[in-house]
Order: sequence, then structure tokens, then C-alpha cells
Amino acid sequence: MGKLGVIIVAAGKGSRMGTAESKQYLQLGHKPILVHTLQLFQNIHEVDEIILVVGGTDVDRCRGYVQHYALSKVTHVLAGGAERQDSVRRGLDSLQRDTTWVLVHDGVRPFVKKEHVFGCLEKAQEQDAAVLAVPVKDTIKIVDTEKRIQSTPDRRSLWAIQTPQAFRLSLLREAHERALQDNFMGTDDAMLVERIGTTVHVVEGDYYNIKITTPEDLPWAEWILHNVRGEGQL
Repeated sequence: MGKLGVIIVAAGKGSRMGTAESKQYLQLGHKPILVHTLQLFQNIHEVDEIILVVGGTDVDRCRGYVQHYALSKVTHVLAGGAERQDSVRRGLDSLQRDTTWVLVHDGVRPFVKKEHVFGCLEKAQEQDAAVLAVPVKDTIKIVDTEKRIQSTPDRRSLWAIQTPQAFRLSLLREAHERALQDNFMGTDDAMLVERIGTTVHVVEGDYYNIKITTPEDLPWAEWILHNVRGEGQL
């Protein structure tokens, strides 16, 4: 299948969490959230290399995690860029030359199931690009700047996009290069691939693969850790 690299993006400050500490370093169980995420990919046999991209002031701390938790697949701990897209590009530039496939994953999503990681990767190997996602449960409204409802899209066509997102490495590199040349900033890597004309396929995940972003997410994350995924799986 060719070598598989994983880029874990954890450079955000997480202002929505309302804590002095960035969200990825908050304790979940007995370990930082980010360590749970790293250990998940460390324990996937097919992963050859992990690139961790963090805030510039957190590089030393994260190198300490790599040593303390024996995260042997983490080959680089890099300082991220101004935007998430910049951070991913730095990760892409650091992958081993003979890497064929890449997964891009949020550092604050510690609960993705391995079977869903494999499902996303397998779809990318068939189609070059795939993302994990779940159907939207709520009714969604399109609202203008005055908070007036403009339309109600069909919920059946709406999916909430998660990570990992899986790509042929050469394709994602091309998409990032084009975005850089065009000064285009996307909301995720799939958007960059879409804009160069490649179809991105959705693989259904589950609703436990949460992104820990706000204070309300923390007790929910503790519950998932102990009652759904189990401490032993992380």
C-alpha cells in the first residue's frame, strides 16, 4: 500500500475553551487530551510515521510527551503556522520522501475508532481522497448577517465533517501548493482538494468522535473515555 504518514494538528490556542491552558493539553482521565490522540495512532500497526504540529511555545513540552509516553512513531514535533492550513503544509513538507498516503487529524479528537480510520484510508486508496463524517441530526438554517433565516437545506444532504481526512500524499501536496499560489484559505484539507477538481468521498463515522472545543465537551469526553471507548483502548 505504500508508507502511511499521519499529521496531527494541535497548534490552536482554543480560545473557546475559556481556559488559560490550550485545550489539547487539558487532562482527560490521567493524560493530556493530545496524548490520548497520539497513542491511538501510535498503536495502529499500519502507521509508519507521525508528524505533530503544535504552537511554537509548546514544542519542548510535546517533545517531552514523546519521550515520556514512548511515542516512537513521532518523528517530528514542529511549530505550526499562523493558520491551520499553514500548519498542515509544514507537516506535509516533513513527511518521509517515500510516503504514499497521509491522514490529517485533529489533536483534540481522541476518540476516533480504528475501524473508521481504516475505512477512511481504504476509501482514499480507492478514490484518492476521503473524509470521515456523520449525518447532521439537527435541522440547519441558512441565516444572514441580521440573523434572519434565508433558507432550510434538505437535512438528508448535510454531513458534519470530522477527521481523519485521508489522501494520496501527492494530491494533497498539489492542493496545498495551489492554495498557496492563489492565496486561498480553506476550512479543511478536503476543501483544498475539492477546489482543484478532485472528488472527495465521505465515509460514515460515529458521533463519539467529538472535537473537544468548549467547556461543555469535557464532561462528555470523560464519559466517552470511561463508558464507550474504555481507558484501555486509549
